[in-house]
Amino acid sequence: MSDRDISKTPDVYHDFNHDPVTSLLVEAPASDHSMDADELALVALGYKQEFKREFSLWTTFSLSFAVLGLLPSFASTMSLGMGYAGTAGMVWGWIIAMLFIQCVAAAMAELCSSMPTSGGLYYAAAVLAPPGYGPFAAWLTGWSNWIGQISAAPSVDYALAAMILAAASINNPSYVPTRYQTFLLTTLILIVHTAISSMPTRWIAKFNSYGSVFNILALFITIIAIPTGTLNVPKFNPSSQVWGDIYNGTEFSDGVAVLMSFVGVIWTMSGYDSAFHLSEECSNANVASPRAIVMTAGIGGVVGWFLQLVVAYTVQDIPGIMSSNLGQPWASYLLQVMPQNTAMAILALTIICGFSMGQGCMVAASRVSYAYARDDCFPLSRIWKQVNPYTTTPVNAVIANGVLGILMCLLIFGGSTAIAALFSIGAIAQYVAFAIPIAVRVFFVGNRFRRGPWHLGRFSRPIGGMGVMFVLLMLPILCLPTTVGSDLTAEGMNWTCLVYGAPMFAVTLWWVIDARKWFEGPKVNIEHEIYNTTFDGVPSSETVVYT
Repeated sequence: MSDRDISKTPDVYHDFNHDPVTSLLVEAPASDHSMDADELALVALGYKQEFKREFSLWTTFSLSFAVLGLLPSFASTMSLGMGYAGTAGMVWGWIIAMLFIQCVAAAMAELCSSMPTSGGLYYAAAVLAPPGYGPFAAWLTGWSNWIGQISAAPSVDYALAAMILAAASINNPSYVPTRYQTFLLTTLILIVHTAISSMPTRWIAKFNSYGSVFNILALFITIIAIPTGTLNVPKFNPSSQVWGDIYNGTEFSDGVAVLMSFVGVIWTMSGYDSAFHLSEECSNANVASPRAIVMTAGIGGVVGWFLQLVVAYTVQDIPGIMSSNLGQPWASYLLQVMPQNTAMAILALTIICGFSMGQGCMVAASRVSYAYARDDCFPLSRIWKQVNPYTTTPVNAVIANGVLGILMCLLIFGGSTAIAALFSIGAIAQYVAFAIPIAVRVFFVGNRFRRGPWHLGRFSRPIGGMGVMFVLLMLPILCLPTTVGSDLTAEGMNWTCLVYGAPMFAVTLWWVIDARKWFEGPKVNIEHEIYNTTFDGVPSSETVVYT
């Protein structure tokens, strides 16, 4: 405990019975240079500045929006939204899911404003958890987030490779891509993304800024081009059909089928946390980073719904799209409603956007890996947490993620069901990681939470609570197969429980057997006290000093 006289600084330190939970330092450490507001905020959280702050609000939003990748995300998950519940599921499902996803994003932004570190949700879970549970909360949050993050780039790059090969099949109908060719092309894309993500922060920021601008332009071009270039007669389906007819591609009730279609929305809308992980490289981070989170989720939600509407009003034969020999529903849909040349142009735009999206996913994942390696969570963490002196970026972490991504893509040889597991992980792992610190903040910390300059005011707890309830509802829904009973086969099985549950069970068992003995949560690199006062003479939590 510090011997500082708390009463001398009434603007910061008050009676803890009425004061929010804080992760601020009692005293700033000595420094050989003057620190700006961003560095002071990071020091208050227990870390020293190691990255250059060359991301702005715009470039942070650009990378988050690139990771979101509405156009390639929709193209990659079209079989989930349209295939499970048809057009009614697309338009209604997107609206319902997005209302709750906005709650999750807003609650996350509030955490980011209070604790703008690259560890993000993992750090927040450690700080906010009840006494004695901080390390375990951080352990579960960190591993779930990391699993979701490292699977993002491989899943996006696999979908990108599938679209490229589908384009080749359209131009040459006799060409049928093999699994080996799909794997090699996916591997090549992952290697390119690894190289770009190892560049200096300034270059990455510019690359993703250009990519985000292209993503936005391509999205609007697509939304305009489809209804104007469609060959349908009449051009649009009647509203009663679009909003009322459910093409149920499952053996469950229509209501459950609509809920199952949320997996496409959730997977698409899981990139907004990238701004949290880039906060140590962003200027004015405790304002710009949460704004970038909310902007990404809000703009992505509205524009994404317009894309859903355009497709829902023009699609003609959903079963034909789902069973097309191209193996890529987006390409099949474009050929169904547009002339081939126009369809190929839109497909080309989607491919370029997909490349930008995969690049953003690789950058975000590398920052998460770096943050967790910095706290010695992984074997050989001393290697993965190194910052390259020339690029000032975590090159080793980028390379490790690239290698893991290539290994994950070996699932391609197991068939479509096996590789689809990557998308399942992206949906369920990320939102579990999102929900844990939000739930702790809402149900355990309550009004003792020390807000940052961006916050939700009196709506903070209700909004966060609705977000957590939504995630709890979707956990079993995301694990349902499309068929049941005697119709259920290994090919039609939903392997999410195994692909996500097995590694999470393993890390939980690791915690019980060994990790709880040495893992103490975020190991900050300057002296730091997470809690520093008492409740009526009783410590409010164990005083944890990290050095």
